[in-house]
Amino acid sequence: MSYPLIKANMHERRSVRKYTDAPVSVEDIQEIIDCARYAPSDTNSQTWEFVVVLNREKIARIEELTWEALNRRAAEATERGLEKEARLLVRSFGPYATAFRDAPALIVCLATPYASKFREKIFDPIGLVPDEVWREEGIKSSCLASQNLMLAAHARGLATCPMTGPVLLAEEALKEYLGIRDEAQVNMVIALGVPADTPAKLPRKPVEDILTIIE
Repeated sequence: MSYPLIKANMHERRSVRKYTDAPVSVEDIQEIIDCARYAPSDTNSQTWEFVVVLNREKIARIEELTWEALNRRAAEATERGLEKEARLLVRSFGPYATAFRDAPALIVCLATPYASKFREKIFDPIGLVPDEVWREEGIKSSCLASQNLMLAAHARGLATCPMTGPVLLAEEALKEYLGIRDEAQVNMVIALGVPADTPAKLPRKPVEDILTIIE
């Protein structure tokens, strides 16, 4: 295993919002999901599932659902006297939240309920934490798998862009449209395709600003 190659893959990955018309093959999808499933998870609970949408009309409908929810939020904000914020929501956040619209594939990343022998035999009987914490545990592991997925896609010459806007705005509508069961949470959606351009590398905080070493 070559560390320089792994590091280069991480440094070169970009969040891409413009894609060519080239389709994404089922083989590519299966390969990157194979990499996603080898992410670590709490007690190997593997609290992740993926729904991949290849139908352009369905992707367009998911965009519509997101915009419909966004416009409702903007109208509610306007009624409360927040006209400026409502305009910013539509003009700035809207396009940012729906940047998947031109992608040939959309991956809906799910977090499934966290279950383990520790929870069943120890944690739940003593009421270790509220149920909401277990929902968060599922999200954490799902996020690890999603990162594996994006790095694998980049290594295969594909581009991705993770987005939570549709989740924040229209999770229930999205779940209903795609037939996702109630107990699964939508973690994020990831646009997937052949990149039409390569965004510039964005600055990162220096290592010394984010690292504390305790000896």
